[in-house]
Amino acid sequence: MAGIKFEKVWKRFAEVTVLKDLNIDINDGEFLVLVGPSGCGKSTALRCLAGLEEITEGNIWIGDRIVNDVPPKDRDIAMVFQSYALYPHMSVYDNMAFGLKLRKVAKQEIDQRVKEAAEMLSISHLLDRKPKALSGGQRQRVALGRAIVRDPSVFLMDEPLSNLDAKLRVQTRAEISKLHQRLKTTFIYVTHDQTEALTMGTRIAVMRDGILQQLDTPQSLYDTPRNMFVAGFIGSPAMNFFEAKLDKAQGGLVVAVGKEFVVPVPSDKAAKLGNHVGKSVTFGIRPEDIHDAHYIPRGVDENAHLTTMVNVIEPMGSEVYAYIETSGKEFIGRLDPRTSARTGQTVEIVLNMEKMHLFDRETEQALV
Repeated sequence: MAGIKFEKVWKRFAEVTVLKDLNIDINDGEFLVLVGPSGCGKSTALRCLAGLEEITEGNIWIGDRIVNDVPPKDRDIAMVFQSYALYPHMSVYDNMAFGLKLRKVAKQEIDQRVKEAAEMLSISHLLDRKPKALSGGQRQRVALGRAIVRDPSVFLMDEPLSNLDAKLRVQTRAEISKLHQRLKTTFIYVTHDQTEALTMGTRIAVMRDGILQQLDTPQSLYDTPRNMFVAGFIGSPAMNFFEAKLDKAQGGLVVAVGKEFVVPVPSDKAAKLGNHVGKSVTFGIRPEDIHDAHYIPRGVDENAHLTTMVNVIEPMGSEVYAYIETSGKEFIGRLDPRTSARTGQTVEIVLNMEKMHLFDRETEQALV
């Protein structure tokens, strides 16, 4: 097992800079997720770590050695790609054993490792089959098994679930998490799916345009995003954002979005915002912090009360997504399934301002 360190890493392709001064310390045995939109540099970072791309500047450490010039085969890593990349003419057993045979591992040890990995992944009954006789989920488990038998210091996974259907993604996601707990090896996982990131990662590195935006635990990213990009990327549906102004009113502070959209700032947050009174800000509130006024969870202050028009209702069973509008601003709320909200009617809502977010309009950095 080994820790990983990206130290001031830059990667350029001709005039295009893909990684910009990337600094990440990954602890031994950690499950780190690199997440961000397409083109943000997450897969490139993984390929640089694997040795499939040369870095332009900086250092990459695996354990206590710099591996900039170490060939991929000598880095003691195993990589699982988006495509399963199984040999179609080989059985599952031979696909899993192939890498060990190339390394001239003893036949008995190969047999033991393959069977242990197959048992771990519940594919022991598939060892004699060819890949064409397997489902997508089974093929992905074979690809995982091929990596496991190598017993590497680091597992690298580049969007391994993107070819699976929704149900299989959830199932395989849980299997990979269990695998990490069992092996206690360093996992680095790349995805553009923030749900995967939140449910799997010990920590998450959010990237944008080759720059690390925030590296933190899933809950900290959700509760205290450093900027608007992280706030909007983490959470589903995404956070609602409004152009607003911070004003004084009735001995406290209010966020004024529109004539009929004025909500009070809790006193503990107002104390930190004195320098921003009278300035334009961006106000953020998550859909799950917007409630039907008739079904307010215990502990939520009712002061931030609004009358809104319902444009669209999406019943989800355990909750209702309501696209609502006030003062010409449309936003989304995740309401209690008992709500009486109906399309074309008004609904009284309450915002949980203890969970509010404010960002500087120019820098997009968080103010509270």
